[in-house]
Amino acid sequence: MTREDITNNQTLIIIAIMAVALNLRPAIAAIGPLADIIETYTALNSSGVGLLSTLPIFFMGLGALCVRFLRYLLGETRGISVGIGIISASCIGRFWLHTDIGLIITAIGAGIGIATVQALMPAFIKRSFSIDAGRIIGFYSSAIVGGAVVAAATTAEFAHFFGWVNALTFWGVPAITGLALWLFMQTTHNNNQPAAATNTAPNTHYWQHSRSWSLLVFFGIGTGAFMLILAWLPAFYVALGKSQEFSGYLLASFTLIELVTALIISTYINRYPDRRAPLLIALILVIAGLVCLITAPLQLTAIAIGLLGIGIGLLFPLSLIITVDHVNDPKQAGDFSAFVTGGGYIIASIMPLLAGWIRDQFADLTQAWVVMALGIGLLIIMAIRYSPESYLHFRQKSNSQ
Repeated sequence: MTREDITNNQTLIIIAIMAVALNLRPAIAAIGPLADIIETYTALNSSGVGLLSTLPIFFMGLGALCVRFLRYLLGETRGISVGIGIISASCIGRFWLHTDIGLIITAIGAGIGIATVQALMPAFIKRSFSIDAGRIIGFYSSAIVGGAVVAAATTAEFAHFFGWVNALTFWGVPAITGLALWLFMQTTHNNNQPAAATNTAPNTHYWQHSRSWSLLVFFGIGTGAFMLILAWLPAFYVALGKSQEFSGYLLASFTLIELVTALIISTYINRYPDRRAPLLIALILVIAGLVCLITAPLQLTAIAIGLLGIGIGLLFPLSLIITVDHVNDPKQAGDFSAFVTGGGYIIASIMPLLAGWIRDQFADLTQAWVVMALGIGLLIIMAIRYSPESYLHFRQKSNSQ
């Protein structure tokens, strides 16, 4: 194979990865702008609407913890095909299943599909791109945010013109497109064998190391901030007197800023082998944005959205990157990423449900922002310890088992 063939093949792989990644959040992001409408037309209260975001996130975490079984049963590329197919079916299924029980069922389906993709993709990227894996994972996580941008910006408008059920159903269409591109990529990239058959690296019991749990909690709380905003920012501003369309555009602005920030940090992350400086900047910005929402949400709307968008735009890809930094072997990178993100998503899934309960109790979401700010403060203490030397120490302890 010539150098040009290799380059073209890698370009096609990247395009397929991005196409799949774009479909990993719309099934969740479409709920927030329609929260009040869903409460009106179904038997769900705010806690129930929060459950529509909590369930996919919870199953994302649960599925990630089953990565070894998924890899053994399906292989990486085939398993990702199955995952994106389930996402598509879950979104399209909302056309018929738009009662309270139906929405819960499709939320579970979307979570299982997203979990399958996210469990298998890091190892696929690590295997396909080796030394440039950190950058590609950064772009992959940016594309995930990009899908949330589009869903947040357009779902309320879709609902206005075509009805809320069609607005939820629509997101199955781009998922089918992503599946088609992924299947086409498979015709030129032979990586369907389970990793157990192609890699003999020993299994590592990550739960025996305190750093594993530290990274799990770090990812969980940081992702919880993103999921909280994704699920409840529009409803928060609707309660303050803003329209659903305006509130949807606020969420889209947040996710767009997050996307641009994530792309920038992904492009230049190799300049920062010590990830602590950008991590601390990200966390401080997130706290500042939450303080704006707590103290003056109407007066400081633009500032709050900007701070949160930049902060979480830095935090999400960095959380994935520092996880992969701890492991060199592709199979172990996939397993370790699944452990961290699996447990992390289970932690993150608590926030939308907790916020819905808070809204039911107090008719306000301010207390949810306070809880999140306290959690981010904890992450600042944790991030200080994530030095490059600690990565090496972790590898040595893992390999000594």
